[in-house]
Amino acid sequence: MSDSLVIAGKAYSSRLLVGTGKYKDFAETRAAVKMSGAEIVTVAIRRTNIGQEPNQPSLLDALPPSEFTYLPNTAGCYSAEEAVRTLRLARELLDGHDLVKLEVLGDSQTLFPNMPETLKAAETLVKEGFKVMVYCSDDPIQAKLLEGIGCVAVMPLASLIGSGMGILNPWNLKLIIESARVPVLVDAGVGTASDAAIAMELGCDGVLMNTAIAGARNPVLMAGAMRKAVEAGREAFLAGRMPKKLYSATPSSPATGLIGNGGGK
Repeated sequence: MSDSLVIAGKAYSSRLLVGTGKYKDFAETRAAVKMSGAEIVTVAIRRTNIGQEPNQPSLLDALPPSEFTYLPNTAGCYSAEEAVRTLRLARELLDGHDLVKLEVLGDSQTLFPNMPETLKAAETLVKEGFKVMVYCSDDPIQAKLLEGIGCVAVMPLASLIGSGMGILNPWNLKLIIESARVPVLVDAGVGTASDAAIAMELGCDGVLMNTAIAGARNPVLMAGAMRKAVEAGREAFLAGRMPKKLYSATPSSPATGLIGNGGGK
């Protein structure tokens, strides 16, 4: 793609970010990530070995940081204190790495974001020099508050994490996109390629997903489909779709100059 996704001052050619959990093994993880074309990969610090267990297989071997930008996340955290502590550990494990994904969950059933705790954690992390990409509700006011704190990207959910329900409220997403001065990425809820394309057609700067790829019957094949969907959706957004018209048929070819209608001479 000719245009780049810029996050925290760094340009990326891919607008698809992918998670590294839920695959059968690290070999499948690598194959799917490579097929997706993603340059940024999210890592659940509390669930994935990136050096915490020295004698166990490490994601760092399957996806070397020299090839991919790591995005440590706080999956499984339910308080600001937990999230901040987890990302401090990630920075230590990854030699000072400061680009992180913040998510503070409200409950274990819906995995909906706890916004008061998210805002609290974001303030602390930004003050400590982290570059925070933040999972949030699709509330335009909350998104604006997070941007004001200094988050480098806001990532509203399309629907519940792991639900595969797609984009349930495109109108709120549009409101967030239109007012944001930082990248807006859909995070959570994408189920198939058409969901990713719709997110990009709405004007999102990117899409982050995990279960939609890892939970597919063929994760590697789905990863390729998601890459193409994100690219097609972005190009459609840049091209600008034709306006919708109710009850108005317009010929796709001009009616003048037809053969036998005085136009063949």
